[in-house]
Amino acid sequence: MAKNETMKFDAEVGKILQLMIHSLYTNKDIFLRELISNASDACDKLRYSAITSPELLSDDTELKIKISINEKNRTVTISDNGIGMSRKDLIENLGTIARSGTQSFMEQMTGDSKKDLQLIGQFGVGFYSSFMVADEVTVTTKKAAEADSWIWSSKGDGEFTISKATGKHNRGTSICLHLKEGEDDFIEKFRLKHIITTYSDHISIPIELLDAEGKADMVNKASALWTRPKSDITPEQYNEFYKHVSHSPDQPWLILHNKNEGAVEFTNLLFIPSRKPFDLFHPDRKPRVKLYVKRVFITDESVNLVPAYMRFLRGVVDSEDLPLNISRETLQHNHIIEKIKKSVVKRVILELKKKLETDEAGYLEFWQNFGAVIKEGLCEGMENRENLLEICLFRSAITGKLITLDQYIANMKEGQDQIYYYISDEDPEHLKTSPQLEGFLKRDIDVLLFSDNVDDFWVNVEHQYKEKELKSVTRSGIELDKIAGSEEKQDIQEPKEEELTSLIAYFTTTLGPLVKEVKFSYKLIDSPVCLTVAEGAMDIRMERFLIGQKQLVSSSAKILEINPKHPIINKMKLGLENGKNLEDLVRVLYDQACIIEGEPISDASGFSRRMNHFLQEALVA
Repeated sequence: MAKNETMKFDAEVGKILQLMIHSLYTNKDIFLRELISNASDACDKLRYSAITSPELLSDDTELKIKISINEKNRTVTISDNGIGMSRKDLIENLGTIARSGTQSFMEQMTGDSKKDLQLIGQFGVGFYSSFMVADEVTVTTKKAAEADSWIWSSKGDGEFTISKATGKHNRGTSICLHLKEGEDDFIEKFRLKHIITTYSDHISIPIELLDAEGKADMVNKASALWTRPKSDITPEQYNEFYKHVSHSPDQPWLILHNKNEGAVEFTNLLFIPSRKPFDLFHPDRKPRVKLYVKRVFITDESVNLVPAYMRFLRGVVDSEDLPLNISRETLQHNHIIEKIKKSVVKRVILELKKKLETDEAGYLEFWQNFGAVIKEGLCEGMENRENLLEICLFRSAITGKLITLDQYIANMKEGQDQIYYYISDEDPEHLKTSPQLEGFLKRDIDVLLFSDNVDDFWVNVEHQYKEKELKSVTRSGIELDKIAGSEEKQDIQEPKEEELTSLIAYFTTTLGPLVKEVKFSYKLIDSPVCLTVAEGAMDIRMERFLIGQKQLVSSSAKILEINPKHPIINKMKLGLENGKNLEDLVRVLYDQACIIEGEPISDASGFSRRMNHFLQEALVA
């Protein structure tokens, strides 16, 4: 290998570096926050690895972070004795786009330099923020238990060099920043101390600030934030710790800091973000709750501390009951982990319920971000389903507002014993004219509008709430006239089935296999027909989803309901009695019902031809 090997940065890293180098961002303090955070992670990784491989620590067992300044050379150096990096690690970690915070930054870059520069202070973007204050960065590192040390260097000009270091080097990583002209504030001890106490006091690894003589002054409290009494923690400290564990620029929407001393003993410091994470629905999403055992970091992967429907949570869980030498492979089915998970879920639901009861406007902000994710829990086991339903919000067709199921029940009409819902992704305003809803709305019977994809699934496993049946308005045979106030408001008489027998038979014969059945409707008011499905059959939108996923080959025949009070149906009844051919009209009505429900028309050209025929007759008349 050549003495100095020069490599190019990834194109994405190059974009970030250009922003950093030309940054006019005023709060450049964040570079130190980011480098200290990285150093802390390196120490955590070594501490975990040393549980099973204590030789990695050798005789250097006291993990710490050191920050030193050299006024003559105008350098600031951040060192740690953590896990260190190999040559491969240097290329992967410093030469290519990183995950977590840096990836989030890339997701939100707009190309507008002014807007993108504003993101710097929010995200920090890790190691690369060094180039806001330095015109050259040199990294010297040695990985634990490896013989070779390496030097990585770059001026942020699109490339970096790697070479094998000579001489003796200790385990860990040292990052030396050669400050730009005009950045001399960062070689002032008091300035650095202020930055550390502001942004990094929560770091559990000791942070020492060295003076010119090499005398060390420990700056932070060096205790895990979650172990401190809540009364000793300021909102600013909570916020900075949230940024540390979430790699997110927002403030937490809710903080849950609890110590559980029941069947299992653990402490949790969890945060609900105020902003939806970019990877919330990404297939490769990873959990973001870190597991600690007796203040030792274990893992944030391959362990289900929270269920998938609470994957928006960020933070830490620290167990007193798990052994320190537990392997990551055995965490998947560990009974203590399961107990912790149940306890955390119960606590989160309880806190969300409190928030809903005390701050409805604030809860609405949470629901708009994470409501669709919470409802995924309704598809899982029975244990928390009713508790989850209590904190779910659904759109009211009458008011247009989001309401709970309990609020819906409180406003139910006398004689109404079912909770009606309609699954559709259409705009709520457009839905008010839907044939499926018109009979309900004109009778002042509310319908809940389900618009998230997950709604298609959970309604198939949850059929009631507090002894009230959940019923789709697309089900056949709904009788609204039996609900108090319906007849008085609309003055609708129950249709006489015998008057429709011939017409229903005609519809059935004309449509043949296109329909499962034709019957009269109790719910239609302004529309002549609509499509429905039988009780127990698959909902129309769910069937369409499965067809799109290639899980079903084709759609099933639906029930066509006709409105006996509609003028078109009345004239059709008279026309049939006079021997008139109504087949084209039957097909047009059926196709219209399909269009309204988003169902494909089997014969689009035939539909067009029939419509042209009726339009021509209307113009002639």
